[in-house]
Amino acid sequence: MTSLPQDYAQRVYAGWLGKCIGVRFGAPTESMTCQAITNLFGELTDYIQKDPRIFHPDDDLNGPMIFLRALGDYGDDPAPACFGDTWLNYIADGRGTLWWGGYGISTEHTAYMNLAAGIPAPMSGSMALNGAVAAEQIGGQIFSDVWGLICPNDPQRAATLAARAAGVSHDGNGIYGGMFIAAMVAAAFAEKTPGAVIERALAVIPQQATYARMVRDVLAFHAASPGDWRACYRRIYETYGYDRYPGPVHIIPNAALIIMGLLYGEGDFSQAISITNMGGWDTDCNVGNVGCVMGVLCGLDGIPERWRQPFNDMFVIASLLGSHNLLDMAQVADRIVRHGHRQAGLPEPPSRARYHFEYPGSTQGFLPLNDRAAFVTVRQVDEDGRGCLGIVGRDIFRRHNMGACVRTYIRPTELDGNNYRAAFSPTIYPGQTISASVKAPADAPAELLASLFVHDGNSGERIESSGVYLTPGRWQRLEWRIPPRKGVCLDQAGLLITPMHWKHWDGMIYLDDFDWGGPPQFSYDFTGERMETDAASQWTFLRGAWRLEDDAYVGSGIGQNETYSGDVRWGDYTLTVRLRPLLGDRHMILARVQGALRSYALALEPGRLVLYKNDKGYRDVAGAPLAWTHGDVQELHLAVRGSHLSGWCGGAVVQWDDDAPYLTGAIGLANGRACRTAFLDVSVEGHGSA
Repeated sequence: MTSLPQDYAQRVYAGWLGKCIGVRFGAPTESMTCQAITNLFGELTDYIQKDPRIFHPDDDLNGPMIFLRALGDYGDDPAPACFGDTWLNYIADGRGTLWWGGYGISTEHTAYMNLAAGIPAPMSGSMALNGAVAAEQIGGQIFSDVWGLICPNDPQRAATLAARAAGVSHDGNGIYGGMFIAAMVAAAFAEKTPGAVIERALAVIPQQATYARMVRDVLAFHAASPGDWRACYRRIYETYGYDRYPGPVHIIPNAALIIMGLLYGEGDFSQAISITNMGGWDTDCNVGNVGCVMGVLCGLDGIPERWRQPFNDMFVIASLLGSHNLLDMAQVADRIVRHGHRQAGLPEPPSRARYHFEYPGSTQGFLPLNDRAAFVTVRQVDEDGRGCLGIVGRDIFRRHNMGACVRTYIRPTELDGNNYRAAFSPTIYPGQTISASVKAPADAPAELLASLFVHDGNSGERIESSGVYLTPGRWQRLEWRIPPRKGVCLDQAGLLITPMHWKHWDGMIYLDDFDWGGPPQFSYDFTGERMETDAASQWTFLRGAWRLEDDAYVGSGIGQNETYSGDVRWGDYTLTVRLRPLLGDRHMILARVQGALRSYALALEPGRLVLYKNDKGYRDVAGAPLAWTHGDVQELHLAVRGSHLSGWCGGAVVQWDDDAPYLTGAIGLANGRACRTAFLDVSVEGHGSA
């Protein structure tokens, strides 16, 4: 058992925030040279692009969130092959998440195709198979910060996990870079200077490796010329430039710039990321790595507000399952902290509400809500010894509402770019229960009515609970079950305060422990949906061609074609789908989808109704005779309750008890190779608690 730093959670939050800041800061200059950046922008001291839209998913941020799932799925010490299966489970086939630059060109594309062809990790990323050029590109280190975040002050353990994760796609210096970055982040929890962090991390990689020699060279140059980062850059350019290392983005030149930025940043967060960005080359990757190290080293107090403000804590990724893709910085930090406790041999910290506002300055993506021109802002505050959201209203009077809301679904058009083809599923659904703690200050008027609400992005309707009068000076708990609805896409959830008095009031309402859960209850056809990122709105997909045609969602393809929606947290429910089989011999609905490798399915096959379990491949577990005809509408039902599964269509019924069940998961629609299916409508009836 290992002790954790007293401020561990805050340092994790600062480290992840620092990485996101670095990626955003470096994105506009990616692939530019130092000279080109200087000529175009001069000295970089702030974001170049200040787009008000949500910052787009980036492979530097997608990867860590996906690869970390190996620990949740396979335990705290996953084998290399488990990391490979994590790729196949959470990454769509040939799209999203990574750079798909071609087999033998993009290291990650090459590794994915190897895995999909049955070549396990670490052979999938080995130099023996893929060659040195592919194996030693930059991806080995850009995803590895997260292993340092879960292993505070344990660089060796961080490096071990990083080596296994990086080995799925990389080898040689590509792995050593991942080990080194992870070790630096781990060391930053205990060391006081960037130099000490670098020296400690250097000890975990082979000293004869090119990577280690490069690090020592940059350290020596800094010791001899500590005041001139541009002189150091010239040394790197001449000795470790792109002309000396083949491939699209080699790890060695970019790692040299990371060392330069850390050393010449002199312990200052802004200076370190600015120098790294000015160095050019793969700037989003390099500045992201430096930002994570410096975030941990400096803590939240060392990160100026100008870097934090544009995010408002929102964070999105591009992965296979849409309910995984809309997050916030605090949720990410909470997840990392849980794994950190487990790595240290400690019990996980007590579970907290989805929105708890405990990290200083963290708004968790909440936005002010103001009706009828009332002026409203939100900020993180402390009240009664607890972190919470302060909703500040000015000039509030009768029926001039104020409040705050958080996004529960976003359209891809709301992103400032979408090169990684992100798509989303709502994180909240009709039938579920919202809860929140709310407090009006002691000097507030007694006529403040509080209600919870959700917003339907399809119709524009705001659906509200009944109001409750707030008692000034006292925390009150609100709960509301969202009524069952048809055809909705819930894209906001929040708190609404309606003054029922005529007196103008300036003040703050406190919101805390905002959460939701419970079984969903909803239905919709596809007439209200639209195409978004190559699938219907609210849906993501693994492979195949998916289109909205003639009021149906139609899929076809050359493999196992699947599309997903819903929340992976759902437990017991019945999925009902009306579909029209158009061509081919396998037409399926999916329940408890946990990714491409784990789900249950109910399928129409020639003359049969078949129940499947997908465990790295579909196997039939029950079947019954059923006559069906192409072109005729069939209604399939798949019920999952604990370990018991049952499916039915017409008079055919299939049942099975799984002795190793998947207990939660989203929903899906699917078909097989050379099949075409029109899915007409979907309904979900939750049972018990999700």
